Amino acid sequence: MYKFQLWLCLVLVCAPLALQAQSGDWQQLFNGKDLTGWKHVGPGSHGVEDGLITSKGGMGLLYWTGGKLSNCTIHVVYRMRDRNSNSGVFIRIPLEPREEWMPVHYGYEVQIDNEPEKSNEDDYHITGTLYSLTKPLAKPGKPGPEWNTMEITLDGPHTVVVLNGVKVTDYTEGDPVPARKFPFEPQLGPRPLEGYIGLQNHSDSDVVFFKEVAIKKLKK
Repeated sequence: MYKFQLWLCLVLVCAPLALQAQSGDWQQLFNGKDLTGWKHVGPGSHGVEDGLITSKGGMGLLYWTGGKLSNCTIHVVYRMRDRNSNSGVFIRIPLEPREEWMPVHYGYEVQIDNEPEKSNEDDYHITGTLYSLTKPLAKPGKPGPEWNTMEITLDGPHTVVVLNGVKVTDYTEGDPVPARKFPFEPQLGPRPLEGYIGLQNHSDSDVVFFKEVAIKKLKK
């Protein structure tokens, strides 16, 4: 009887808290079961294993088909399978992707790679930066298998990336950016104020797990 009363008490106390978390301002884009609402383009694939979006092979892109996003915060929780892996969160993609390179050259990639120097790249290519365009304000990326929380805020032409509670990128359209160093870097130029978002799969040796993808509209 005591155990039943204790269980009932926990249910009554915890249920309102769970309901409050689910009915908040955040819209979950990943249901934790399958890739409903998502579509993959390019080589490789994404799947769902043990409740996590898992990247395989590449280079390709899994994008959310629910439409363009603007004036919102994108919340992503991820971890690397190995100590370091290469991936990214794409934002401001102007058109629904049909292949993997259009998002590179016409959107922005918020990079996931804690050790770009091992690929002969520099700090402009480290986790939390707009790939090849912005220099990090900090380097708070955690190695695998630790979880990382990334929040990307799109506020008109302003893009802010906070990783594990630390601001890494604060960029406004028109801010100076370095010249292209490699042919695989994105073409320079302005990006739209709204666009599709996606998760990159990079190669067989770069496996990244995504636990949460959610958005919250900015309050104006």
